[in-house]
Amino acid sequence: MQETEMDYRDIQISDGDAEEYSMKSDSLNEEQSSNNEQTVEAFCNLLLLHGHLPSKLADHNTLLRFLKMRDFDLEKSKDAFLIYLKWRMDSKVDMISKKFKFEEYGEVKKHYPHGFHKVDKSGRPIYIERIGMVDLTAFLKATTIERYVKYHIREQEKTLSLRYPACSIASEKHVSSTTTILDVSGVGMSNFSKTARSLFMEIQKIDSNYYPETLHRLFVVNASSGFRMLWLALKTFLDARTLAKVQVLGPNYLGELLEAIDPSNLPTFLGGNCTCSDHGGCLFSDEGPWNDPDIKKRIQETSTVGDADSEGQTMDKVSEDSLANQKEVADKNMITLKKYAALKAAVKETQQKIEMLEISLHETKKVLNGLAEIIEAIKPNQMQTGLERKTIVKKMSGLMS
Repeated sequence: MQETEMDYRDIQISDGDAEEYSMKSDSLNEEQSSNNEQTVEAFCNLLLLHGHLPSKLADHNTLLRFLKMRDFDLEKSKDAFLIYLKWRMDSKVDMISKKFKFEEYGEVKKHYPHGFHKVDKSGRPIYIERIGMVDLTAFLKATTIERYVKYHIREQEKTLSLRYPACSIASEKHVSSTTTILDVSGVGMSNFSKTARSLFMEIQKIDSNYYPETLHRLFVVNASSGFRMLWLALKTFLDARTLAKVQVLGPNYLGELLEAIDPSNLPTFLGGNCTCSDHGGCLFSDEGPWNDPDIKKRIQETSTVGDADSEGQTMDKVSEDSLANQKEVADKNMITLKKYAALKAAVKETQQKIEMLEISLHETKKVLNGLAEIIEAIKPNQMQTGLERKTIVKKMSGLMS
């Protein structure tokens, strides 16, 4: 008997924690949306205070993504951002973006079908993977996990520097996240081998820690009953913020997709109308506003163009206007930073004084206790032996010294 969509509803993300997190997240975003500018400015000041604000990487949108990642906690966001900077340096991300050549691109796509394809109804880029068609053995003959990870980093950099700006221009509104579709037809526990786990965990770590808040929504489609056990394992690698954006669907998923994506932008293998036959298939086309010559020209006009990647489309530096704005912000807030530093030093000095007063108070208490003992010992009309008198005199001498 064919299973219906209703049979898979228990696979959807309906965990209490995820739903609670989602509601809290929505409420938090609504409450803080009007304060984003001030919060980003405060975050910028905090990074400046610690001597960490690379102009190329600390644009408003990047800082806001790291703030959202840590629920607008400034200290936690700062720590996450500094870890990100260190990773970029250690991994030589700029060099990957500019110099890395993925010659095996075409061969890898045959054994691991994936790619960006057009935009959803809100103008966000759509990313698709056909996990059920992955041939891991052939994939590993065509490339290595290390090289594929570099390729993934290069694509993430391209999305930030080209795809999102192009989609923003095309839709005339800010775009900074992706709608993702994973087709898991035929996927089960047997597909989650040690090598597959290693690749999945590495990609997940990179995306979660270094490219946070770039996922708008994730549709997992064609999930069979055999996918249920695998999903239980996969969920343990995902944070609550990501889980709240995931929707796992069975074979009757099309209605859900069409609410978010126009049929003309959806490949035929997912129930849409697009074939991209001129490009060898939708997942080979990389079709989207980012390939529009006029839009690319506009992006180049507002950016300082670095060395191009193998496709000539990756731009690595922010615009001169952005740099000028950042300098203006830094100059405007320098007095505030100095006051903050002075206040921090004053607090430390006050804490030291309090510690000294506590020590003095402790010593005074010891003296008072000693005096009380002496007073008790020399009460009038009390017979005292010579030894007792000597003891009292000794105590008094000790207190006077």
